[in-house]
Amino acid sequence: MKTNYEIRYAAHPEDAKSYDTTRIRRDFLIEKIFVPNEVNMVYSMYDRMVVGGALPVGEVLTLEAIDPLKAPFFLTRREMGIYNVGGPGIVKAGDAEFELDYKEALYLGSGDREVTFESKDAAHPAKFYFNSLTAHRNYPDRKVTKADAVVAEMGSLEGSNHRNINKMLVNQVLPTCQLQMGMTELAPGSVWNTMPAHVHSRRMEAYFYFEIPEDHAICHFMGEVGETRHIWMKGDQAVLSPEWSIHSAAATHNYTFIWGMGGENLDYGDQDFSLITDLK
Repeated sequence: MKTNYEIRYAAHPEDAKSYDTTRIRRDFLIEKIFVPNEVNMVYSMYDRMVVGGALPVGEVLTLEAIDPLKAPFFLTRREMGIYNVGGPGIVKAGDAEFELDYKEALYLGSGDREVTFESKDAAHPAKFYFNSLTAHRNYPDRKVTKADAVVAEMGSLEGSNHRNINKMLVNQVLPTCQLQMGMTELAPGSVWNTMPAHVHSRRMEAYFYFEIPEDHAICHFMGEVGETRHIWMKGDQAVLSPEWSIHSAAATHNYTFIWGMGGENLDYGDQDFSLITDLK
């Protein structure tokens, strides 16, 4: 197995206005998440969130404590949320073992223990996407499925944004320190998410897009309300959204995305909305 990581630094919104396409993609887009028998991750200075993925194919992959953590184990001072977006898989955390099927999630609290990822079938490998944030205390590990989720049905087909927001690793379902994660599924014929756009200056966010056919793409919108930018993305890619940035998207096909948030406020409704007609 192999572990790869990179550090992404935070940007001031005034500076980000001058970024060209290459710089925007370099600073905010995470293109390589799933590579066979690798654990890939980005350590972001936005609330020190780690965004990454593991793709075990005939090997057991270990979640290593990368150097920026300066810790004996990855979870020594961190909590983590994991979603399986591939075939059936197993996550082991210390003596505990969790089986995760497609679109099932797992919360791991902080504490010194080894975490491993494996697939049940190498021909149909599991794909583990994860977000991790610093944690001030330990909360119990817990598997969460869509049956456990708080579901909000929003939008309409007429507005091209009919979707179900599955709030899964959130404080309405289980206790966490900073981490809030969920999964939004767009209905066929709908392509817009998070519109009207909003920001939540007390929390950053990461979006992971999947269930996008190979011959289609998604356009993620970011930036300030009066100074927006866009990033064209493929499936199985993620994007960082600073606290000052909107985070919305439209695609050429319906899709699903996993959102993860970290910061000082666990209130899902803590948002400052903008009118669609105010976007520039």
